Amino acid sequence: MSLENGIKDVINTKLKDGTVEKLIGEQLEKGVVNALDNLFRSYGDVTKIIEEKVKSVMIPYLEGYDYSRYITKLDSVLVDVLQSSALENKKLLENFKELMIPEQDKTIKATELFERWKEYVEGNVETDGLEVCYEDGPPTYEYVSVSFEVDYNEERSWSDMRNAVLVFECEHDSEMNYQIRIHNWKKFDKEEWTIDYKSVHDINSLRHLDEFAIFLMKISQNGTKLILDSDGDSDEIEPEEKPEASFS
Repeated sequence: MSLENGIKDVINTKLKDGTVEKLIGEQLEKGVVNALDNLFRSYGDVTKIIEEKVKSVMIPYLEGYDYSRYITKLDSVLVDVLQSSALENKKLLENFKELMIPEQDKTIKATELFERWKEYVEGNVETDGLEVCYEDGPPTYEYVSVSFEVDYNEERSWSDMRNAVLVFECEHDSEMNYQIRIHNWKKFDKEEWTIDYKSVHDINSLRHLDEFAIFLMKISQNGTKLILDSDGDSDEIEPEEKPEASFS
């Protein structure tokens, strides 16, 4: 018997007793398992489909969830973290905590926002270069001039969109100055203006924000509308920082 005929006989025998069919079945099973394994891997097609379905259900639920009941718990947790964290993270966590407390007001007047900004200036204005007053009690720094105005953009006559910039300005310390873009759709918004204050996308940037910036972020993300009850005003504020008494 030739080698070729011998091979044929063996194959015929294995085909008849079901060996080949069994082996083919085993390999097909392995192939299906491997294919499913690949589909369910991190970047597999099935995994992507499942991920999209989970997102479509979970994200709207999380966005609409009322987290206010957890604010007290969050506050205590953050206090513990602040007490044990490094100093460089303290400002970041304080700002994060402030952002998590929802803003209740649906509208705010321009004059009210001006008052809020003045409080910020009183506590943070640079006192170098200010004269010291010694009359009527302990020494104080001289008053600082502040103002606000609404700078309206020139619009097309056919446009229903109005744009403006709300400018808060401190004459003595330009670091206190703020420009806040606002816009209004006359047809739909009536006299309410939308605050276009850009939020921070990198959480590490929170450590560098002052309290007025955090407040603007809160009312902007809360959808609080601005009422322009005035196009401008001016005032004088007294710095909170007190000079050391000098007897020279």
